[in-house]
Amino acid sequence: MSPMSTTALIRSSPLTRYALAPNPGPMSLEGTNSYIIAADGSDRVAVVDPGPLDEGHLQLLASAGTVELILVTHRHIDHTEASQRFAEMTGAPVRALDPAFCVGGLPLNDGEVLHAGGVEINVVATPGHTSDSVCFHLPADGDGGSVLTGDTILGRGTTVLDFPDGTLGDYLVSLERLAALGHATVLPGHGPVLPDLSSVVLTYRDHREERLAQIRAALAEAGPDATVARVADLVYSDVPANVRGAAELSVAAQLQYLKEAV
Repeated sequence: MSPMSTTALIRSSPLTRYALAPNPGPMSLEGTNSYIIAADGSDRVAVVDPGPLDEGHLQLLASAGTVELILVTHRHIDHTEASQRFAEMTGAPVRALDPAFCVGGLPLNDGEVLHAGGVEINVVATPGHTSDSVCFHLPADGDGGSVLTGDTILGRGTTVLDFPDGTLGDYLVSLERLAALGHATVLPGHGPVLPDLSSVVLTYRDHREERLAQIRAALAEAGPDATVARVADLVYSDVPANVRGAAELSVAAQLQYLKEAV
């Protein structure tokens, strides 16, 4: 395993543990957080986002108990590459919002209430990062509950909108849905656990408003027909080359949002 990955499960909340996958990178931060959900004393568990196809990582997840359900937050490969293999290892079905990423299980539905590992898991559709993004709300996980947010909210930095599949309009609505869950613990797909969902949502909304103001200013300078690349030069001039593509996706998503708002 990578030195940055974990060789033991780490407690992240009263009802969850996680293993950090060995896939660090510019977009995945330290790597993908694969979560184990289980009530205290339960020998049955659910696994969220098995991550990359790495046998050591999957063996660690499988060691947590009898896996009865595998869930994925969205389609990106750093969350789903190991789904088929992990289903074969454990015999558990994989469920996702997009049927193409299910293995032996039905697609998830927004508002569906699941029970696995002795825990109630509420499915919350949160499109924006991708069209198939979902979060998993655990209302009994500590005083304020917890939310496994995938890439909809990260433990550090802000979320890229995978435009045109992910849109800013959808994302802003999804942030409002998450805000309604209150002061829950944030269990992100990448980066550290955060203590207060409400606070994070406010920060994310402020960031989006600031970026939109910068986009408007860039259009005023470069003209209303400026290309995505030109706007990115003005707004994201400080981003490193290895995340330039992500910056251009965000610009494209914001330009579409502003165009539709006219």
